[in-house]
Amino acid sequence: MSEETTGKAPETGVAQPATTGSEPAAAGARSGGRPGAGGGGRPGGGAGGRGKFFRRKKVCKFCTEKIDAIPYRDVRLLQGFVAERGKIVPRRLTGVCTTHQRRLTRAIKQARNIALLPFATRH
Repeated sequence: MSEETTGKAPETGVAQPATTGSEPAAAGARSGGRPGAGGGGRPGGGAGGRGKFFRRKKVCKFCTEKIDAIPYRDVRLLQGFVAERGKIVPRRLTGVCTTHQRRLTRAIKQARNIALLPFATRH
């Protein structure tokens, strides 16, 4: 390419494509994948880990604190795993392991049955 198309002379000797104002500057730097795919298939998100935010791998809260039995009477603990509408939050969002998610679900259902937690919000 010539100097007129890029606006400046290439410094490395390799011609670089001209960018227009509508496309992002880093779009040409991405490697492989579908255009606009976003995740790149990596847990950190972004192409090559160059994303804006670093998503930390979720670790089970109960495993780290070595909580074996989840008490159904501990409403404050259980409310953190229930959404505003009363739904149990899935483990992919909370980061709880499979065994503790099952115990947590059982504890939430027990607390609902004895009226410690609401089944749903009042509308």
